[in-house]
Amino acid sequence: MTDMQQDIAIQKQLHHWLVEGTALKLWQVENTVELLRGGATIPFVARYRKEQTGELDEVVLRQLLEQLCYFNELNDRKATVVKTIEAAGVLTAQLRAQINSVREKALLEDLYLPYKPRRRTRATMARERGLEPLAAQILNQRVEWHQVQQLAQRLAAANDELDCADMALRGAGDIIAEGYSEQIDVRTLVRQRTWAAGVLKSTVAKGFDGKISKYETYYDFSEPIRHIPSHRLLAMRRGEKEDVLRLALVAPAEELVGQLAKKLLRCSGQRYQFLLDVVNDSYQRLLAPAIEVELRLNAKNSADDAAIKVFADNLRHLLLAPPAGSLRVLGVDPGLRTGSKLAVVDETGCFQAHETIYPHTGKGSASTAKATFLALVEKYNIQMVAVGNGTAGREMEQFCRQALQESAVQAEVVMISEAGASVYSASDCAREEFPGLDLTIRGAISIARRLQDPLAELVKVEPKSIGVGQYQHDVNQKELKSSLDAVVESCVNFVGVNLNTASSALLSYVSGIGPALAKAIVRYRDDNGAFKRRKDLLKVSRLGAKAYQQSAGFLRVTQGEPLDNTAVHPEHYALVKRMASDAGCTVAELLAQTQKIEVLALDRYVDDTIGLPTLRDIHAELLKPGRDPRQQFETAEFRDDVTQMSDLHVGMILHGCVTNVAAFGAFVDVGVHQDGLVHVSQLANRFVKDAADCVHVGQLVRVKVLSVDAKRRRIGLSMKQVVETGTTAKTGVVQP
Repeated sequence: MTDMQQDIAIQKQLHHWLVEGTALKLWQVENTVELLRGGATIPFVARYRKEQTGELDEVVLRQLLEQLCYFNELNDRKATVVKTIEAAGVLTAQLRAQINSVREKALLEDLYLPYKPRRRTRATMARERGLEPLAAQILNQRVEWHQVQQLAQRLAAANDELDCADMALRGAGDIIAEGYSEQIDVRTLVRQRTWAAGVLKSTVAKGFDGKISKYETYYDFSEPIRHIPSHRLLAMRRGEKEDVLRLALVAPAEELVGQLAKKLLRCSGQRYQFLLDVVNDSYQRLLAPAIEVELRLNAKNSADDAAIKVFADNLRHLLLAPPAGSLRVLGVDPGLRTGSKLAVVDETGCFQAHETIYPHTGKGSASTAKATFLALVEKYNIQMVAVGNGTAGREMEQFCRQALQESAVQAEVVMISEAGASVYSASDCAREEFPGLDLTIRGAISIARRLQDPLAELVKVEPKSIGVGQYQHDVNQKELKSSLDAVVESCVNFVGVNLNTASSALLSYVSGIGPALAKAIVRYRDDNGAFKRRKDLLKVSRLGAKAYQQSAGFLRVTQGEPLDNTAVHPEHYALVKRMASDAGCTVAELLAQTQKIEVLALDRYVDDTIGLPTLRDIHAELLKPGRDPRQQFETAEFRDDVTQMSDLHVGMILHGCVTNVAAFGAFVDVGVHQDGLVHVSQLANRFVKDAADCVHVGQLVRVKVLSVDAKRRRIGLSMKQVVETGTTAKTGVVQP
């Protein structure tokens, strides 16, 4: 078979497997794989290639891409395995066929195991002592047992390293035990049964005194490994890593040894008893430890996937939080001893001025702080004040609110999550934007901008630093980064980006651009002024036709060509002009006359290159050109009489904001510097398996206080026990 023929065969095999794995049609798989391999991004394919894929959304496309990557990795590993076995001179046509047909990495490694270079084992030493013939006789039913013993005696007498016949028999047993442990059907049986019935047991680690810690729940704990939730497994593994816990996978050993004996042994008498001991040794010494490592890793990978998914879902809601929009904002990075930093930004997010005030402690006084604060508000005609929710956040919020009320200044005060703000302040991105400013001033600027447009500001922070996940440092970091980057990319392209105001950090997530081209775009914009049309992007150095095709539809230019401020792709401009012509007007006039758009007969524009799915998207965009798909911005206030944990009491009804969601529940900020937990059982008056089915990050909710543990700083809350009283809602922090 030539290399080309082999590539075609692999490609067909890939398509066949993807069809089986995704339940998609063959043409969908073939077209999508071709698009992705051709350099198309997921957002571009999902939005602008619906006819080719059968309207597959981003979720399905990413699943397909994951399977494609798995297939490629598997193929690469197969090539390595075949090459290694072939070099050893033991590759047969049958073995090659088996390797080529494997679909799982674990089974491929099982096939490779007998041929894999390894360290010296007991079986290796037994072979070196010439005991393979004895092992073969033990397995040969036609050889009587007394003949086996005689051979063992002869081999022991002829080899100084063998003390006696029993030692020779034990060595032969080691060879047989290793052979049993390498049989695919044996490993499959042990793997499947251990996964089905295995229990992960957690105990106190040797040397740990067993004192009270955050891991005390797991000092004597066990749960079936296939049912253990992600957060529990990751917590137990962290306890093991910190030498507080010891974990072990307890399998039904006696049952498994019995099943293996029944499967492997077809003899009786002394030979049976000898081989039964060999089977037990093979299981206890070779199979059980190897399978435990494998299954614990599989469980860890599954737990990672679940944790990463929760993190990704939370991040999506956070990034798509409603923007306050183009308002003049005063950002406040609150502090006590070091003072609170104030920073003014204009409607476009441009930094204007900064001050530091000391309303609570330090060298300043409340009256001086108030005067400085109000002077900034009045000078720059501030419309909203954004206060970070960190240390002294509630105190600063009340200070700002009271100062504005006393001076009768109309400006709204909201609290903003400052998670990750310190990371941004010290980043290269922040240094490039504000090289002459202190870190804390950069933080205040970021807080102000988060209020204006959460997405545009949060993309500057490494996603895992934003603080909407759990165990992010324990999961696979490569997978976490890949997943979170995909979420950011999806959100950025879903909303769209203003080409003339976007930072390079934001532009880098636009389909087809990336960090290098993003910086080139900003440099071109700085040198030549604002882009007047989308097609001017082609003047940017190293930005070619492919990058333009992938990115143009997600970029907005508010001046010039009307369609440049919509999600209509430039490749469809001619079509829209034709629609306008049919309606007897220009494109600009068409966009201004909803009634003309509504009566367009889309069927008449279907041809070989464009179908109804894309036409419906164009139609929707023409009805609301340049619309922001995010929800309406909302803000509210915490209760003024609840600012710290000591203000809470059981039974109190409060309003708050969901700050984080895990499978076991939701964390809610009620304005006391410590998030409370609404356990999954307290979310609704029905069974809830996953908290994300009920709430999301940034959601404003009403809760009832169930418990307050000041010593451990834990607040128990309930949503299902809240009784509507008809009182006016006062709610909490704006996310982000």
